[in-house]
Amino acid sequence: MSIPLYEKAMEAARYITSRAGDVRPQIALVLGSGLGEVAAAVSDPTEIAYSDIPNFVGSTVEGHEGKLIVGSVGSVTALIMKGRVHFYEGYSMEEVTLPIRVFAILGVNSLVLTNAAGGISSSLRPGDLMLISDHLNLMGDNPLRGANDSRFGPRFPDMTEVYSRQLADLARQTAAENEIALADGVYAALRGPMYETPAEIRMLQRLGADAVGMSTVPEAIVARHSRINVLAFSCITNTAAGLGGQQIDHADVMEVGARASVNLSTLLIQLAPKLLSARAS
Repeated sequence: MSIPLYEKAMEAARYITSRAGDVRPQIALVLGSGLGEVAAAVSDPTEIAYSDIPNFVGSTVEGHEGKLIVGSVGSVTALIMKGRVHFYEGYSMEEVTLPIRVFAILGVNSLVLTNAAGGISSSLRPGDLMLISDHLNLMGDNPLRGANDSRFGPRFPDMTEVYSRQLADLARQTAAENEIALADGVYAALRGPMYETPAEIRMLQRLGADAVGMSTVPEAIVARHSRINVLAFSCITNTAAGLGGQQIDHADVMEVGARASVNLSTLLIQLAPKLLSARAS
């Protein structure tokens, strides 16, 4: 007999609390490919391997360490996922998004998602940071499919504002204060793991996508279902297929992500205390 999702999330939450003490996380961050260095800014960290947390699954992708870090970002208590798991690794949507369910149980009010993405808009270059204003879910699945547990959220959650406008305004303000260039755009999520074809990129252009990747959207949907405010950033690590005249390599993606993480780290450290003022959704 399978264990209900809520019970799985509760078991994981209890374990995290047992390892990190009576933690009261205020925000959570999910770090994408090549962006793990942001975790170096965490003070007084407690590191927990995903493999130790009940019902969590491990990342199999280079550049994703698979650790949950509990500590402080600036003056804010935070949960940081150093690496994520992806749908293309063969995991179910429930497995991919279980950490977000756990964050909700632990009391997280604001979630910051980051990813490495291919730039589609002609205004985006490798190394740029893009604030996600909306998304296209083209993954062929949905993490809310199946029975709904009202303890997490409603059967038919509204998705008019997946990405909090209030948090986005704070991000723009903080980026300007720190002289960090920050674009806005729509993120398209595909299954992967292969990069897109030039024809697919042309399709995404017509659909209004500015960047493309293989993550983030399932986590954002589940966070909104659980009434968590969402803020998301794409690090543009490459020009999308057919637009840059060269092949895309994962090693290059990680290298550019690591360079861009310097700006992203600065932005997140300065932004974290401001997220506490966000209204509960």
